[in-house]
Amino acid sequence: MTFEWHTVAGFGVAGNFAEHLAQAGESVDFVDVAVDEAHAPKGLFPFYLPHHSSFLGTFPLHSHLLVAPKGESLQMEPEVAIVCDVYYENGKLIDIEPIAFGPYNDASIRRAGAPKISHKKNWGAATKGVGEHFLAIDRFAAGGVMDGYRIASFVRREGKLIAYGEDSALLGYSYFYQKLLDWMVGKFQTQTDNGPLEAIGEYLKTCGLPKRLLISIGATRYTEFGEHHYLEVGDKIYVVLYRASSCSHEMIVDAILHDKPLHESTLILAQEVVDAL
Repeated sequence: MTFEWHTVAGFGVAGNFAEHLAQAGESVDFVDVAVDEAHAPKGLFPFYLPHHSSFLGTFPLHSHLLVAPKGESLQMEPEVAIVCDVYYENGKLIDIEPIAFGPYNDASIRRAGAPKISHKKNWGAATKGVGEHFLAIDRFAAGGVMDGYRIASFVRREGKLIAYGEDSALLGYSYFYQKLLDWMVGKFQTQTDNGPLEAIGEYLKTCGLPKRLLISIGATRYTEFGEHHYLEVGDKIYVVLYRASSCSHEMIVDAILHDKPLHESTLILAQEVVDAL
């Protein structure tokens, strides 16, 4: 499945994989943000709002290039993204229906003291990564197509392919399936401007109550290399979603290094880190 991304508003889930925020040095940003239970996500943040008058109105998605920010440290954030149809009642979001999923790079600036998460997420064109192809979701529930998928990520540097995020099952997300949907609906209805978070329900109104959203549901934990190494111009980076019954981590490494095809169920996002366009 392919989509007209320019028309789709984009939001991300912060802190939906245990320990990621601590590895990224961002736990301190959320010390005053209350959560319902341990390991619950911290909130939702915007990264693209069609026709919005702020920097969030700049279209940031690209499937092949990632523009490095000048004078800033940059990390890949390998994630699964879901495309959702959304429904409103009296101008208020009341339901979210996932229809497709694919690989996503929620590339992030490591900028201490940024007032909002979004200020580290969209610094211009080609500052986010989205796969060219998404797969249809049969049902966003146990027993559905996403049950068997895993996410792996790599950086290719100086001829070596290095794991950047931990190879993880999608079922390893803290909130997933109906629990995640219920949580997101609640956040769109109630999240206020608080610390690093923003009143996202109001943003939906200002960009015309979009009927479709792209939601990145959280970055995996980093490997030791990913945690301690920022991206560099010239790096090739990969986010791979693969069905464990049809593929393996070793097969993915071999395919990337030797330009081999993988099973048709495998989804790959490949970007090159470049200077400003």
